Amino acid sequence: MCCQDAAFVAKSGQTLSSRTKHEPIRVWDRALGREIEEQVYGEGGVRFMYGTAFGRGLGEALFARRWFSRLYGWLQSTRWSGRKVAPFIERYAIPMAEYEPGPFRTFNEFFVRRFREGARPWTTEADQMPAFAEARYFAWAAIADEQMFPVKGSHLSAAALLGNAELARDFTGGPLLLARLCPVDYHRFHYPDDGRTLDTCRVRGAFHSVNPLALATKSDVLATNERQVTLLDTRHFGKLAYIEVGAMCVGKIVQSHTAPEFARGDEKGYFLFGGSTVIVLGQPGRWQPAPELLRNTEQRRETLVRLGQSVAHRVSSP
Repeated sequence: MCCQDAAFVAKSGQTLSSRTKHEPIRVWDRALGREIEEQVYGEGGVRFMYGTAFGRGLGEALFARRWFSRLYGWLQSTRWSGRKVAPFIERYAIPMAEYEPGPFRTFNEFFVRRFREGARPWTTEADQMPAFAEARYFAWAAIADEQMFPVKGSHLSAAALLGNAELARDFTGGPLLLARLCPVDYHRFHYPDDGRTLDTCRVRGAFHSVNPLALATKSDVLATNERQVTLLDTRHFGKLAYIEVGAMCVGKIVQSHTAPEFARGDEKGYFLFGGSTVIVLGQPGRWQPAPELLRNTEQRRETLVRLGQSVAHRVSSP
């Protein structure tokens, strides 16, 4: 049995405040041990689209449509797009020494670049869940409906994200990890443990931005955007719901691993051009997010975590 799209109507708990309009997005960088300012690709466009009435209307009518993201994604796979690679690397200070070398003939070839062998070691401790994406993480031990940041809690419930009340039963009241990938990031996502795939499906939806600037005014994005859902049975963490959320200008979500069995660290797939999000839901009582991630989430601050570092720990044996 697979998922069905959920009807989802939401009212945001916050408006585009002066903070959203003018202040930068700041995240806690675990590796550096300090807060850093995020460089937002296309920041002006995001602020216009979600910070003005005209921009929101234009976004609904045009930019959040499937055909627009597919067209934009296709353009990033043309030879013409390759000329953007060098300026992008320079502007956003991409540490290319960490990645396999090109040549990158198109922007999408650069966008899905791989890390060099050994650049991101994976935690090998059985009771530690490694980061399945190099991303900015929010984490909750359990989602409360009254929670209002970064989106209304009911919008992050298992039922809203999976769009199926029966499938949601295993994950209701369980932990949740939300990993946001920016356009400057590594855009491949991985399996956090050994296991096998139980089911997979696509939940159709829109293609809104997943940037915090957008979530501040449209809090239902994560539960109404296009999503691909995979149910996993893992060796150390029980059953997981692994959700890839499409976003504005994301040309495609590619599932590169098609075998039913997988190992910790195996690549699961990748996003073509655009910022994206991966969400992992767990069963109650099986595992808990890392205390650092929980504390930062309570302070409304994301934590930048490198691929393979621990993001959660097991609290009961399978």
